[in-house]
Amino acid sequence: MTNSRTLFTIQSSTNASFSSHFTLKKPSQLQQKPFKKLTFNVLCSSQSSKTPQNSNPISTLVSIIRVIPDWADKIQEGGMRKKRSLYNHETWVQHRSSLRHVRHLFSSFNSRVILSLIPPVIAFTSFAIMIASYNSAVSLHWLPEFFPVLRASPQPYQLTAPALALLLVFRTEASYSRFETGKKAWTKVIAGTNDLARQVIGCVDKRDDVLKEALLQYIMAFPVALKCHILYGSDMASDLKNLLEADDLAVVLSSKHRPRCIIGFISQSLQSLNLDGTKRSQLESKISCFHEGIGVCEQLVGIPIPLSYTRLTSRFLVLWHLTLPIILWDDCHWIVVPATFISAASLFCIEEVGVLIEEPFPMLALDELCQRVRDNIQEAMANEKQIQERLNSKRKRSFSEHSPNGWPTP
Repeated sequence: MTNSRTLFTIQSSTNASFSSHFTLKKPSQLQQKPFKKLTFNVLCSSQSSKTPQNSNPISTLVSIIRVIPDWADKIQEGGMRKKRSLYNHETWVQHRSSLRHVRHLFSSFNSRVILSLIPPVIAFTSFAIMIASYNSAVSLHWLPEFFPVLRASPQPYQLTAPALALLLVFRTEASYSRFETGKKAWTKVIAGTNDLARQVIGCVDKRDDVLKEALLQYIMAFPVALKCHILYGSDMASDLKNLLEADDLAVVLSSKHRPRCIIGFISQSLQSLNLDGTKRSQLESKISCFHEGIGVCEQLVGIPIPLSYTRLTSRFLVLWHLTLPIILWDDCHWIVVPATFISAASLFCIEEVGVLIEEPFPMLALDELCQRVRDNIQEAMANEKQIQERLNSKRKRSFSEHSPNGWPTP
């Protein structure tokens, strides 16, 4: 009787595997059958819970290094979600004040732009300190003679400085162009909303008062829905609960594209009104600005500035400041440390502003614009009855001042 071996492999969920070989004696009637190799995979969940996590020193070091960048990113993202406010006369006076420079200086530590620059500025300044310390140690013969002093000619920097300046200017200009496009798109949306509401208030008669009021609610809800559609972290249910009825809000929230769903409500309401074909066509033509606004906003959110351009700017700045202490050592020595700090803070600040305004909508006061549209339409609805009463009283007074034959009374 011959002995055969069967291999058992046990594998745990912690990617640790071990194998054991057992010698089994098979019955005589199975001696003629070929040898089979069996493999069993066993998940040992009880052992994985006992394995300490983050035991790798490299991951621990990475987590420590990421503390400051994560903190800066958290502040920056919190600032992006901050609600903006529109300027008024008092705000413009403060904006033009001669003391604005002092105010801006003391508010630097509250600026998310400056706080987001802390990781790169600290990194490049620390690297400049390392280069200066190394060169000083070599100059003082604290290191063996075969260690060279890290120095280079400033001629390459003089040749590439205009290229870096143009690159930053073009990057910032492209970002501001996107900001301007987003602002113009929202200007058209707000103007189209007010114009459509004005025509609905003026054209729809008293027979459709219920449907007219619902239509005006849909018109007021569209800018809010578009704002929530393009801003990250917006709560559409909370923003629309005071504008739409519960059933209408449920339909909007269940839709995949909520602004277009509200446009559908507006279009169907216009079809249900007792209007002639000319007035209805005139009102429906105003909806085109809503579709145009959705298209422009979605394009700005979904398509950034070409990534190759952004990466080129970032790499250029990083390589520039990594070599800056070496270039300036002969002329500045330890002054390379403050020089690197000032250069990194100023140039990376320009690049950071361009990145921030590349997504224009968090920079706009959309919440206040939507609230202003709502207030204007509600005020127009409230003034409609008063205006009609005043016009009717003037008409009656005009008729009473004339005699039945059309001649004024003496």
